Amino acid sequence: MEKINDILMIEGRGYDSNIYVFDNVVVDTGTGENIGYFFDSIKNAVINLEDLSLIVNTHNHYDHVGGNRYLDLPVAMHTDDAIPYEKGNDLATAASMFGKTMGQMCVNHKLKEGDKIGRFEVLHTPGHTKGSICLFDGETLISGDTVFANGGFGRIDLGGNLGDMVNSLERLSNLKVENLLPGHGPWTDHGSEHILWAKDLLSIY
Repeated sequence: MEKINDILMIEGRGYDSNIYVFDNVVVDTGTGENIGYFFDSIKNAVINLEDLSLIVNTHNHYDHVGGNRYLDLPVAMHTDDAIPYEKGNDLATAASMFGKTMGQMCVNHKLKEGDKIGRFEVLHTPGHTKGSICLFDGETLISGDTVFANGGFGRIDLGGNLGDMVNSLERLSNLKVENLLPGHGPWTDHGSEHILWAKDLLSIY
């Protein structure tokens, strides 16, 4: 657990995604199988669980949304990923890959390009999934599984699309990203360099 500016990063355990907390917003919730670790991290960061007001999911895969069911909070997700999530589509949410069943869930706020989450703007960056999003505040990019800090990018064989990923990385490469906060693994500064590496890697994919 560490803080990047005022964003709390709780690095994922096992198959869990990273979890980020800022302004009482929780970005992704992991599988839920280590939810006690999340609660302990929140407590250690002197954040009151009762003050949390919203979950934003960067996409609908189980390792990012499985913990939603343990938090009595409204959920926000891009509309393209919200539809299969609400239908309980275990294939689309990759739950079946983890041997899990999602069941029908509710998305309270269906996000679209340009929506605001506090100071962050929603960027629709399909490729890993049809409704993948990043959050960008002009300096920090919370990237979900679109791009990672090692110059990698998210799998495109679990509801993704190669052409969409090419376009999304091209778009992100035009941003001035200082802090890159990915869905898995460590965060990094000089984020734009890592996005360019991912773009170059994808060009030979």
